[in-house]
Amino acid sequence: MQTIIGAGGSAGVEVAKALPKYADKIRLVSRNPEKVNETDEVMKADVLDAGKLSEAIKGSDVVYSMVGFPYSYKVWKKNWPVYTRNLIDACLQHNAKLVFFDNIYMYDKDHLNGMDEETPINPPSKKGEVRAEIVDMLMKAKDQQGLKMLIARSADFYSPAGNTSILNETVIKPLSQNKKANLMGPGQYKHSYTYTPDAGKATALLGNTEDAYGEIWHLPTAGDQPTGEEWVKLVAEELGVKPKFQVLTPFMLKMVGLFVPPMREMPEMMYQYNRDYVFNSAKFEKRFDFQPTPYKEGIREVVKLGRFR
Repeated sequence: MQTIIGAGGSAGVEVAKALPKYADKIRLVSRNPEKVNETDEVMKADVLDAGKLSEAIKGSDVVYSMVGFPYSYKVWKKNWPVYTRNLIDACLQHNAKLVFFDNIYMYDKDHLNGMDEETPINPPSKKGEVRAEIVDMLMKAKDQQGLKMLIARSADFYSPAGNTSILNETVIKPLSQNKKANLMGPGQYKHSYTYTPDAGKATALLGNTEDAYGEIWHLPTAGDQPTGEEWVKLVAEELGVKPKFQVLTPFMLKMVGLFVPPMREMPEMMYQYNRDYVFNSAKFEKRFDFQPTPYKEGIREVVKLGRFR
């Protein structure tokens, strides 16, 4: 049995799509789980309830943590440590291997241009401090309690599933409505985005590779990163519209937050957009001979499916 906790998000769905290659039994766990594959087992559970989470993990050989709490520092500060402690305890109790899906918020803001698995941890934001705290919990559980785990780390991502990613909300959706794209910072800086189908395939592969455990892995992400302006042009070209954009001021960001709640939390994350944000996944690509989806191809698929509206 291989189990996905937080199976309803765009990345979790992609892991579920990839798992039948490796597992005959797949369990999807969330508050309102839905089958991805015909033979999936679904289980409702509140992941903050230690007993419910333990029951969801019972019988699992591999557990994929794909949980995403609402994008709020207060929620993260309260929920992430509780969930992570419950997750560690349940995996240890049931002798399950853990694949933890992570982001880069804990990285030093002065080392984002070419970040890899060795990038220094020095969180520049409150949400980054939470992410650093839970990574520390996982590493201590590995070193001190014998938890068999790995961390699968993604850059900001974009998805054909039409999720509420920053790229979707600020660029793809406005351009699709013939409005101006909203850049979070000056348009000359490069910014990597991980394509969720690549992330799903890679996460499933890591979970079923014995010698991948005990390490941190950057999930495959295309190189030749577009700048902010180039992202607008790339998306506009696929949509067949003019590449119009504006750079959001703090006041404008506040106004956008009235209609897009996650954007209210963005001011402390603006450092990711006023410098090059280049994500290096060479370790994974070399180990598994994996070529990430080129950005143009990924955006073409997103636009073709049209789920971002």
